[in-house]
Amino acid sequence: MTINTANICQHLSHAAKHIPTELAVAVQTAQSGSLSYQEIDFKALDADSDDMAYRLNAAGIQAGMKAVLMVTPSIDFFVLTFALFKAGIIPILVDPGMGVKNLKQCFEEAKPDVFIGISKANIARRVLGWGKPSVKHCLNVGGSGLERWLAGAKNIDSLPKAELNTPYPIQLLDNSQMAAILFTSGSTGTPKGVVYSHAMFEAQIQALKHDYGIKPGERDLATFPLFSLFGPALGMASIVPAMDASKPITANPDYLFAAIEKYQCSNMFVNPALLERLGQAGEQKEHKLPSVKRVISAGAPATISSIKRFSQMLSEGVEVLNSYGATESLPISMMPSSALFDTTESTDKGKGICVGKPIDGVDIAIIDITEDVISQWDESLPLNSGEIGEIVVKGPMVSESYYQRDAATASAKIADGDIVRHRMGDVGYLDDAGHLWMCGRKAHRVDSNKRYFSIPCERVFNTHQQVKRSALVAIEVNGATVPLLCVELDKGIVCSTSKLLYQELLDIAEKYPHTTGIHRFLIHPDFPVDVRHNAKIFREKLSVWAQKQWKE
Repeated sequence: MTINTANICQHLSHAAKHIPTELAVAVQTAQSGSLSYQEIDFKALDADSDDMAYRLNAAGIQAGMKAVLMVTPSIDFFVLTFALFKAGIIPILVDPGMGVKNLKQCFEEAKPDVFIGISKANIARRVLGWGKPSVKHCLNVGGSGLERWLAGAKNIDSLPKAELNTPYPIQLLDNSQMAAILFTSGSTGTPKGVVYSHAMFEAQIQALKHDYGIKPGERDLATFPLFSLFGPALGMASIVPAMDASKPITANPDYLFAAIEKYQCSNMFVNPALLERLGQAGEQKEHKLPSVKRVISAGAPATISSIKRFSQMLSEGVEVLNSYGATESLPISMMPSSALFDTTESTDKGKGICVGKPIDGVDIAIIDITEDVISQWDESLPLNSGEIGEIVVKGPMVSESYYQRDAATASAKIADGDIVRHRMGDVGYLDDAGHLWMCGRKAHRVDSNKRYFSIPCERVFNTHQQVKRSALVAIEVNGATVPLLCVELDKGIVCSTSKLLYQELLDIAEKYPHTTGIHRFLIHPDFPVDVRHNAKIFREKLSVWAQKQWKE
């Protein structure tokens, strides 16, 4: 029987009934190097979010309203988020790391009715006018004294206590109804609000259960706020370390290692920047993580060297599961580290990065590269195995639209009967065994006398011992588009002369058919990259820089 209504909070209520006293959330706080922890069990989290849902309703905040939530990972964050879901109030989740300009645009598009934030967020709202035309209710979380006064919002603690002691009647939404708006980070373009339904959340929970093998009673080091919400829904405790989730590269590894040890975490969710940072710290300290049974990495492709370094801390047989997907559709495929290591030679020769086979229920197809809108799916669209094209995905965790962005929706979505396929904006191919190989962003290809793809080209040059990373960009020379490779050198290695390095890079280019024709190189001191992953190179900025630098 098909279930047409859902709410992610049903899983929390189930856990509160069956494992009431088990740990649901623990939040680590660091003050002057001293660590402390705040904890809440499933029964209390369920009851507190019930109470908060009643209190929000009493304050005039009702089902169907949209609420910006800018609260740092904390017990309040979990209580508020589950309260919003229970009440059918639509949370708008944004990445604070996207920048002031992008944040303002997000609020203008989403038109929130409610703004819930920490004092600093509320002060920024007042100064910068975030959501001013639409926001009717402002609530403040935490803070004290002058900071709280400057927030200019009713403090969440001052909302009257609910008189009812009965469980809150969870709002069950139709599978097609909007349950949340999650804005993309904007690291590969303008941030867009992805419309999430509870059916999407449900599909993600099922994938984590069945494809990743997560079981009730596990404990997860939750370094990404959205993923941390899945913990209580899975009957798994979310252990939130003291770190800025929007800037994982600044995390203190000692704090994270302490949280893992204290709670004997079995699962970790880490992005490439954090994987690299923890791996380096673990190598220096010869640290081990014997309790960890599974590591999930997502957000951008992690380098094989950083995965190998991190894996030295893990027990034999424990995998780093590299997940492919995007805010619009996650997870799509998965590649265990042991299998990934076997593809190193192919990746170094420019075959792309293998991101594994589709998870259960997901269909991946490759279509011709085009900027045209494709309104209807046709079975003649998929390319043959081995042919590079745009990656298109279908599955229950795939979003159907962007919020208030009809043009973006038309460009990225393809109707396939009652289902919507999503164009990932990435290029790649399927091999004969059904593995997906990623070859970069569609927008990062260079069409010159032939077509060049970013990852296959860059990974070839990255094998040079002096090259830390490289970036393929397009420049105009005498009215023609030509490829140019920006190169960032490894600062820990003594470099050869520029003339010798240039010749060595030319020699590499001539070794492979997909890199022949690349004979322009520029050394860049420090690539501009996204803050969250420290892996997504801003090639658009490098292209502008290269155009100014290059002289024939």
